[in-house]
Amino acid sequence: MSIIQTIRDKAAWIIIGAIALALIAFIVQDGIRNRSIFSDNPTALGSIDGTKIDAVAFETRYKQIEDQYQNQGYQINDQMREGIREQIWNEYVDDAILSEKYKELGIQVSDKELSDILYGVNPPQDLRQQFTDEATGQYNPTAAYQQIQALRKKKNSAAYNSFFGQYLPSLVKNRQREKYISLLGNSVYVPRWMVEKMNADNSQQASISYVNIPYSSISDSLVKVTDEDIKTYTSARKEGFQMEEARGMEYVTFDASPTKTDSQSVYDQVNAVRQELQTTTDYSGFFARNPSELPFFDGFVLKSKMKLAATDSIQSLQDGDLLGPFVDGANYTLAKMIAHRSMPDSVKVRHILIKTADQGRPVLEDSVAKKRIDSIVNAINKGSSFDSMVIKLSDDPGSKDKKGEYDFGSMQLSTISKEFAEAIFYGKTGDKKVVRVENAQYAGYHYLEVLNQKNFEPAYKVAYYSKPIVPSDQTTTSAMGLAAQFAAENRNKKSFDDNAKKKNLNIFNAADIRPLASNIVGLGQSRELVKWMYEAKVGDVSDKPFVVGDKYVVPVLTNSYKAGLMPVEIARAQVEPLIRNQKKANQIIEKLKGATTLDMVAKVTGQPVQRIDTIQFSSPFIPNVGQEFRVIGAAFNKANQTSLSTPIAGNGAVFVIKTENIRAVPNVNFDVNVARLQTLQQQQGALANPQMIMAILKKSSTIKDNRHRFF
Repeated sequence: MSIIQTIRDKAAWIIIGAIALALIAFIVQDGIRNRSIFSDNPTALGSIDGTKIDAVAFETRYKQIEDQYQNQGYQINDQMREGIREQIWNEYVDDAILSEKYKELGIQVSDKELSDILYGVNPPQDLRQQFTDEATGQYNPTAAYQQIQALRKKKNSAAYNSFFGQYLPSLVKNRQREKYISLLGNSVYVPRWMVEKMNADNSQQASISYVNIPYSSISDSLVKVTDEDIKTYTSARKEGFQMEEARGMEYVTFDASPTKTDSQSVYDQVNAVRQELQTTTDYSGFFARNPSELPFFDGFVLKSKMKLAATDSIQSLQDGDLLGPFVDGANYTLAKMIAHRSMPDSVKVRHILIKTADQGRPVLEDSVAKKRIDSIVNAINKGSSFDSMVIKLSDDPGSKDKKGEYDFGSMQLSTISKEFAEAIFYGKTGDKKVVRVENAQYAGYHYLEVLNQKNFEPAYKVAYYSKPIVPSDQTTTSAMGLAAQFAAENRNKKSFDDNAKKKNLNIFNAADIRPLASNIVGLGQSRELVKWMYEAKVGDVSDKPFVVGDKYVVPVLTNSYKAGLMPVEIARAQVEPLIRNQKKANQIIEKLKGATTLDMVAKVTGQPVQRIDTIQFSSPFIPNVGQEFRVIGAAFNKANQTSLSTPIAGNGAVFVIKTENIRAVPNVNFDVNVARLQTLQQQQGALANPQMIMAILKKSSTIKDNRHRFF
C-alpha cells in the first residue's frame, strides 16, 4: 500500500507538469492562430508617427461608406473596395499628421465658431438644402437648431451617432484645415530685391559658339555598365532611389479560355431562340424566359451612341428585322429592330413634383396628390407664376433654386423614370403635361414643360439577346487539373523550372509588385495572388493555382525586397542609360585634352562649330539643342568670354562652348510691385494645395502601412 501511495505522490507531479505543458501549448497555439497574443498589436493596420490605426475601427468606417454607396444604388466591386479603403487610409493619415500640427499651433474650433458654421449665413450645403424655407427660399437656422437639439435627446440612435460622431467632427476638421492652410499662405513673404534680381537675371541673353559631341557617336556595345557601377551611382543619390517593399515572381499559366467547341455550343444556344425573338412582341416575357447578358432597354438610342460591333448593319434593318447571331466582343448576340424615330440629344425641361411616396414610404394619398397637381396646372393656366409654384409646392428640393429646371442628355434615358423620359425626349418643344412616375426612390406626379430640344438625329429601339462565350465545364476542369498537378509536383524553384521545361510551358515574370497591388501587369487583377506573394518565402511554389481571368496561374516567389535603396536589378533600367552616358562623356572628354580652340575640338571630334545668338537665361531650352541646364549656366559665365569652357557633360552630348557676348534685353513692361504681387500669389496658391501640403508633411512623418496583411 505504501509503495502504491509513493507512486501516486510522485506521479501527481508528473501529471500536473504534463497538464501545465498541455495548457501552455494550447494557449501558444491559439495565440499564433488568432494573432492575438505574443504579437505586437496584431489589430494595428498601421501607424503614423506612433499613432496606431485600429483595424476594427477602420473596417467599421469602411462598412459605413460601403453601405452609403449601396443605398445610392452602386454595385460594389473589388476596384471600388480598394478605392474606399484607400480613401479611409488617407483620412487616417491626414488626421494623425494634421492633428499634431493643430496642437503645435493651437488651432481650435470653439463652440461659438461651430454654432456659426451650423446656423450662420454660410451653412454647409446639405444643411442649407434640408432647412430652406419653401415660402422664402432662404435658409432657416431656427428649424435646423430645433432639429439638432431634438436629435441630442436620441442618444445611442443611428442618427445621433452619425451626426455627432461623424458629421460634426468632420465640420471641425474642415475648419481646422482651412485655418492651417490660410496660416501657411499668409506666412509667405516675397522681398522686393528678390523680384528685381529675378527680372535682371531673366532679361539676360547670350550668344555662343559651340561644338557638341553626341553620346550616340559611341556605340552602346563599347560601354559596359556593371552592377558595381549601379550600386555606386544609387548609393551616392539615395534620396532619389528609394523604393517601397516589393516582391517578384515567375509563373506559368494554363489556359481555360473557351475552345472552338465551347464557342459553337454558345452559338447554337443563341441561334435556338432566334425564331422566338423574331416573332415575339412581348419582350418583357421573352427576356424573363431567356436571360440575356445585355438587358432589354425599352427605349430609343441615338445613332451616334450605338457602339456594338455590327452597328451599321443593325441601323440598316427595317422594323421587325433581325440580325445574328454575330460576335460582339466576348458574346454571341441577336439584334431585332423594334422601331426607329428622330430624337434630340439634349432636352431642357422644367417641372413641379408632388410625391405620393419617398424611399418606399407613403407620404400622400394618390388621389390627394392628383388633385394637388391638377390645381397647380389650373393655377398656372390662369396666370400664376411657374417659378413661385416651384418654390412653394414642389417636392423636388434639388431643383427649387433653379426654377424647377433640368438639362438632360440622351445618355440619361435609362437612368430617369421611363414615363418622364418618354415625355421629354419623345414629345416636342412646348409640350406641357402631367406624368405619373413610380421608381425605387419615389412615386408621384410631375407637371412638366419641355423648354428646348437640341441636336436631333435618328434613334433606334433594338432588342438585343446576348450570351457570353464562356468555357465549358470540361475545358475549365481540364485546365484546373493540369494546373493543380503542376503545383503539387513542385516545391522549389529548381523543380519548377525543370518541370516547366519538361512540359514545354512558358515561364513569365512579374517584378516590383507592391504590397497593396491588385493588378499584375501582363496578367490581370488578382489580389489573392499578391497576398500569397507577401506570405511566401523566396523559392516557394504555391501549392494551389490561382484563377486570373481565363487562366490558372502557378507562381514561384523569386524576389523579396525590403523598403529602402533600390537593388541593382530594379534600378538598372532607370540608371544604366545615365551611367553609360557618363562613361561615354569621360571617353569624349579624354579625347579633347589639349584642344584649346573650337576649331581644334571640331577637328578632333569630326563635329562642326555652330553658333546660337538667342540663349535666354529664363528658358530651360536651347534652340535646336534641347534642355541643357549646364550649357545655359556656362553661357552666362563671363569667364567663358575670354577662354574656351571646360567640356560640359550634358543630357545628350558633351559640349565645349565659347561665349561671344552677354547682353541685357530690357523689359519695358516690368512693374516691380505687380511682379512681386504675382510671385506672392503664385506661392500662396501653391500652399493652398492640400495634396501638395500633405505630400510634404508625409515625407517628414514615419508611416507604417500593414494593410496588405489584412486585405
